[in-house]
Amino acid sequence: MTTVRGPAAAPGPVHRAASTWEAAWALPHPRLRPGVISYHGFRYDLDRPRRRLETPIGAVTLMLGFEQPVRISSAGRPAVSLVSVCSGLGTTPAVGEHEGRLSGVSVLLTPWAAFSLFGIAQHELSNRYVDPDDLGRPPGLVGWGSIAELVAALAGLSTWSARFALLDDVLTRCVDAGTPCSPRIVGAWNELVRTGGTIPVSRLAHEVGWSVRQLENRFREQIGLGPKAAARVLRLQRARRLLVAGHSQAETAAACGFYDQAHLSGEFRAMTGCTPAEFTAARSRRAAQRSGPPATDRLTGEATSLVLPPGRSAPFSKTDRHH
Repeated sequence: MTTVRGPAAAPGPVHRAASTWEAAWALPHPRLRPGVISYHGFRYDLDRPRRRLETPIGAVTLMLGFEQPVRISSAGRPAVSLVSVCSGLGTTPAVGEHEGRLSGVSVLLTPWAAFSLFGIAQHELSNRYVDPDDLGRPPGLVGWGSIAELVAALAGLSTWSARFALLDDVLTRCVDAGTPCSPRIVGAWNELVRTGGTIPVSRLAHEVGWSVRQLENRFREQIGLGPKAAARVLRLQRARRLLVAGHSQAETAAACGFYDQAHLSGEFRAMTGCTPAEFTAARSRRAAQRSGPPATDRLTGEATSLVLPPGRSAPFSKTDRHH
């Protein structure tokens, strides 16, 4: 487990105390992997509100909040305020904001593991942000009548290691009692991830022994998006990583299977609300800051998020129109 903590940026006005923050990361028990990807514990006590742009990723996020809600705005949907949040795969960005105080644990899941855990068709979570208790009580959730009761138990523990150990125990029982996922879907998803979304859908269907229509239907059920849309998310996820690492747009477009630089730019705008140049510039500015809480990406090693300037609308035109 890795834990970091410290004061955030400079204190606010004299009547406000300096901000503090704490973050912890851990891998789940090996028995839960690779379906359960990671745990991230966090506590923010900041002197100002915080806003983050979240871009689509190839994972389901289960955020178990301990206290204050997060307000989430996304394209084409009313804003929601939730303490705990489950979000499935999607192809549009969202902005999450809180007043400066926030704590909880985020659990990152492969989409097929989320299907097994909750036992619902994953397309019901696509491009949505919902209270996990609205999804029904997961099979195997023994000892708690709801996820909210589990969250209260997590909040009552004194260390992150104890919280992660409780999650290991609960999730192991839930996965064991959950709805089995098709091994063919797991194999197809792994191949899509391995190729960064560049494998043709027809070839993917052939490799698992289904028709394209069968593959599409099972993907929507157990992954949340059809294979073509899921491939878009994975291609852009890789493109963001390469761009932030310093690769040019032309190099990135070629490496990630885009037709050309214009195709990359169009997909980038559609799924992040900003251009590649705006995204990388904002990431660089944040990286240059030597104080404040970490700008945590949901997926380790990926560029998934942007911390937005406080007190201003998002700096990108498309994001502004939606948020």
